[in-house]
Amino acid sequence: MNRPREATPLLLAVPAALAGVFFLLPLVGLLAQAPWQELPALLSTSATLEAAWLSVVCSIAAALLSLLLGLPLATWLAQGTGGLRTFVRVLVTLPMVLPPVVGGVGLLLAFGRNGLVGGALERWFAIVLPFSSAGVVLAATYVAMPFFVLTVESGLRSFDRRYTEAAATLGATRWRAFRTVTLPMIGPSLRAGVLVAWARALGEFGATITFAGNLAGETRTLPLAVFVALENEPDAAIALSLLLVGVAAAVLFLLRRHWFPTAR
Repeated sequence: MNRPREATPLLLAVPAALAGVFFLLPLVGLLAQAPWQELPALLSTSATLEAAWLSVVCSIAAALLSLLLGLPLATWLAQGTGGLRTFVRVLVTLPMVLPPVVGGVGLLLAFGRNGLVGGALERWFAIVLPFSSAGVVLAATYVAMPFFVLTVESGLRSFDRRYTEAAATLGATRWRAFRTVTLPMIGPSLRAGVLVAWARALGEFGATITFAGNLAGETRTLPLAVFVALENEPDAAIALSLLLVGVAAAVLFLLRRHWFPTAR
């Protein structure tokens, strides 16, 4: 049975309405100022298509890296508690609260040509990450993987381990039980984690421009294209912003049942 909705006290309703309006106004501003008639032309320029293609490729690569590296990490974090796991969880969460430009500086000092490992990568493997498309992927992965790890860890912690114990009694190895029982049952968390990591990678700006630069055709993603267009072509900046808003809204729609259980 559905519970009757409780009336919101006036002292809460007023600030709640103000908060809603606060979040609504920027979107209304974009929609009101959007050059609707010129939108198709603005979104089909060679520069826009180039930035969009680079964004899609790099964000998908970042999401796949987040899955490949983040799933084992989330599994380990979900298996217990302790000082080491707490420390690693802080490390994982740090990119979510750091200013992205600080993350970019850190990546530059670690993977730059004179960084902790960047010099060795260039000397031994001829790999140069800063100011390259690979650098865009690395920066996007750094800021996106925490969202995947925390989402999947939450799913693993709520998973009933009696299912894997039952599989073990039937002769399944730990790897087989994980692959055939655990992963299918946390499928919604996996899909949500990959999707939100991809969306975060698609919208990354600060770490990318600091570590990978803003080179047209090489590292200029859609958010960086918005930044460039804002100086000389505000209509193009608005058009690109609307495109990114549309992608974000689509992601939230797909995740509605995971984040908002009452949604239909």
